[in-house]
Amino acid sequence: MEEQFVDLIGQNIALIVLAIVIFFAVSSAVRIVPQSEKFVVERFGRLRAVLGPGINFIVPFLDRVAHKISILERQLPTNRQDAITADNVLVQVETSVFYRIIEPEKTVYRIRDIDAAIATTVAGIVRSEIGTMELDQVQSNRASLIERIRDSLANVVDDWGIEVTRAEILDVNLDDATRAAMLQQLNAERARRAQVTEAEGKRRAVELAADGELYAAEQQAKAKRVLAEAEAFATSAIAGAIREGGVEAAQYQVAMRQVEILTELGKGQGKQTILVPASALEAMGDAFKLFRGSSK
Repeated sequence: MEEQFVDLIGQNIALIVLAIVIFFAVSSAVRIVPQSEKFVVERFGRLRAVLGPGINFIVPFLDRVAHKISILERQLPTNRQDAITADNVLVQVETSVFYRIIEPEKTVYRIRDIDAAIATTVAGIVRSEIGTMELDQVQSNRASLIERIRDSLANVVDDWGIEVTRAEILDVNLDDATRAAMLQQLNAERARRAQVTEAEGKRRAVELAADGELYAAEQQAKAKRVLAEAEAFATSAIAGAIREGGVEAAQYQVAMRQVEILTELGKGQGKQTILVPASALEAMGDAFKLFRGSSK
């Protein structure tokens, strides 16, 4: 009876141990990977597989998860490096790089310190790119410079299973001497532009004045031309009248005009003495004779 009891206990213990072994085997075979990570699985020290997000199965006691790699985007600390431009100006460039791991097996087995490697690579690329540009180009073409740095960096880190998502140049600093020289040059350029603007204003004023004088002369010439045409027309009309009505009609018109003028002079205030030439009296007499002749 006691032996049966002992055997029963032994069997129960064996079943419990077997259940525990099965439980650990199943639990070690199932791997749930978060959405933001990837698991690198090794078998006997060698790469076996890369597990993506979700439920995955591995061989218990043979496979193991050696590395858990975050695939979230990362930002390197702001890095500062010195560089010399093509016109021999020393500048200090502040850069920042954003990246993410897309192939963990390359990152794990090809590079040890990924952040340091990227920082060193960025420093070399920045020095190389700025060395081909002058200071003014660095300041004015920063977007183009950033694009060139990002493309060069992407080509280098591709073997590390990394994707460079963003590269930024935060600032380009100059030493005090260079900054003072640039400020002096800027002030000189502003003074030059002011002088050029003032000279252009004076030249424009002279041009406008000349244009005004020319316009006035043209208008005067046009007025004289119109007056001459009117006088020519009047002369032509008088000549025509003489041809049609004879000399008497012309004398009559002249005499009547003289009478009108004398009448206007006589309308003045006070006592006035008007000296009339004998020829005017003769003309008025002729006009009267003509008037009487014409009325008959």
